[in-house]
Amino acid sequence: MADYRICICDDENASSSYLSELTAAWAKARGHAVRQAVYPSAEAMLFAYSAGSAADILLLDIEMPGLNGVELARRIRQEDSVVQIIFVTGYMDYLADGYDVEALHYLLKPIDTEKLYAVLDRAVERLAQRQESLLVEANGCVHRLPLHEIRWAEVQGNYTTLHAGQDYTLKKPLKDLEARLDNSFFRTGRSYIVNLRFVQSVSKTQVALTDGSKVPLYRGGFDAIHRAMVAYF
Repeated sequence: MADYRICICDDENASSSYLSELTAAWAKARGHAVRQAVYPSAEAMLFAYSAGSAADILLLDIEMPGLNGVELARRIRQEDSVVQIIFVTGYMDYLADGYDVEALHYLLKPIDTEKLYAVLDRAVERLAQRQESLLVEANGCVHRLPLHEIRWAEVQGNYTTLHAGQDYTLKKPLKDLEARLDNSFFRTGRSYIVNLRFVQSVSKTQVALTDGSKVPLYRGGFDAIHRAMVAYF
């Protein structure tokens, strides 16, 4: 049985109560244990997060007095790269902002039970994927490197360099690394793999990442990476 902490933020009591009931029903149906926390405002959730009340999944309303759900997600994402963020809203106006905080999905009110269940299923799948890691050696030490922290990888000769918080160079072919990766990664060419989470823009010839890196894109790859991004996000 998996144990997940789920936080709900909505300024409407009826909406948050209903969402809490649906989430509890999903957990029971899937055989998960959940601990829920419900907040009436973004400020209240942010205060709890600052005090160490981290979560696995966030269900956030967007239109709230004061701090809205998108800004709340942006502030939490700065400190937490793993938490799964789901917006629950009556509006689609903020869709572009969801990419900035890597939101898993937008659910429109009134909430459809089957759609909520499907999105929560995807959230726990993502959480499982982000527990995957590599053991890499650098400066005489062995480090555990979570796969989701890898921004991109490149091969030079018999060595593969992983660009994450720092660079790690391994004597291992790129194909061995690729076999460990999930659909958040895309091979842009013979010598490069990028993490779609860090893609800022794509042209016909290269992929620009949020860290400023520019990675070559194979000829004809524009449509393929676009499909991969749509499927992932």
